[in-house]
Amino acid sequence: MEYLLRCNCGSRDDRPGPDRCCSLPRNAHTTHLDSPVRAASIAMKTLYSLPLAAFILASAVLPAQEPAGEFIGLAKIHTGIKSRRLSSYDRTGGNADNISNIADGARMNIMDVTGAGIITHIWITLAPGADTLNRNDVILRMYWDGKPFPSVEAPVGAFFGNGWGEAYNFVSAPLAVTPGWGRSYVSYFAMPFAAGARIEIENQSGRTIDALYFNIDYEEVPQLPGDLGRFHAWYNHQLTEALPGGENEWGLLGPSGKNLDGRRNYVFADIKGRGHLVGVNYYVNCPSTMWYGEGDEMIFLDGDSRPTLNGTGTEDYFNTSWSPKELFQHPCFGYARVNNETGWLGRTHLYRFHITDPIYFEKSCRYTIEHGDNNNLTLDLASVAYWYQDAASPLPRSFTKEERQPMPAITPSNIHLWRDAWRKAHGNSPTLWGNERQP
Repeated sequence: MEYLLRCNCGSRDDRPGPDRCCSLPRNAHTTHLDSPVRAASIAMKTLYSLPLAAFILASAVLPAQEPAGEFIGLAKIHTGIKSRRLSSYDRTGGNADNISNIADGARMNIMDVTGAGIITHIWITLAPGADTLNRNDVILRMYWDGKPFPSVEAPVGAFFGNGWGEAYNFVSAPLAVTPGWGRSYVSYFAMPFAAGARIEIENQSGRTIDALYFNIDYEEVPQLPGDLGRFHAWYNHQLTEALPGGENEWGLLGPSGKNLDGRRNYVFADIKGRGHLVGVNYYVNCPSTMWYGEGDEMIFLDGDSRPTLNGTGTEDYFNTSWSPKELFQHPCFGYARVNNETGWLGRTHLYRFHITDPIYFEKSCRYTIEHGDNNNLTLDLASVAYWYQDAASPLPRSFTKEERQPMPAITPSNIHLWRDAWRKAHGNSPTLWGNERQP
């Protein structure tokens, strides 16, 4: 491609030498340039060779410069937006700032408003602590625009970033779980609604919730911009199945198979409609010391039968590498919980949020990951996926309390019993060590 500069005398002439069109300096004349960088360089030299009047004229037609910076938006003044809050504060002016004694099986609305707005912040805490009140059995649901079905449904713990009903610190850009006896659960996801919003808590814990505290901040607007999607989040849980030939990870049992269609993959979300993915909390419970993460993410967009986006391994998708086992929390990705057992035995919480890199789809999105290479591993998997759609839409399914229960931990006693069975299968020699192979 050529880049042509016009001579400052007004002609369009690229003749070199003494035959050039006027007496302006040579660097002010038209020339053919082999790159935009060279073009910019000569343009700047030309500018500085012009008389002051010409420079002022050129400056007058340049576009006005907008201030740049991530925090500049905080300085802009808005009209027509009203800040609102729903809270459990004590209406008498006292210090009993909670909803108390929520019975097992009860459902309670903590937000139910009409009109248009955008939820900008949610803070929730519960009593008693997670060691007594299982956060995997307190369910969060969100309904948009008067729809009878929820577009968000997940256990409170799993939604905000604590798996298995456990309690541990979690820090990310949109979600957090903070220190303290009862833990606090925080969201900064934007949640727009055009015709009402309702948020519901259901107690499925088998005991009374002694106290529920909450603050929900939102912006009330006369009309929601038409290009804002509706926030969705879905909890999934599955005990995956090994292959008939066994858990052949790293090819230890023979040649590995191939997976091109993702049919047996674990599903983070299966979405019909237009929108974009914004992330996942992924809770892996591995019953083996073997690495659980050879599986690739495979994302099928707009009806593609083969993955539109195909990854290179579980840890790679979560922006790490080489089978990590270390706590690490970045605003957009990390490992909020890792196991302290031999190898990769036990529970690991991984997360990734597509804040600056959403995954867009026009018609559908099947968001999946393999459970081991070619789906060869038995794993106890749970997740909460997050996305926006152009309209509030129903979720694939709900889970009962029994269906959400995690598998028990594998203990040293379990491993010793495995060793005993292995010894007997290998002839029960008194000197068997453990690394012998079948003849």
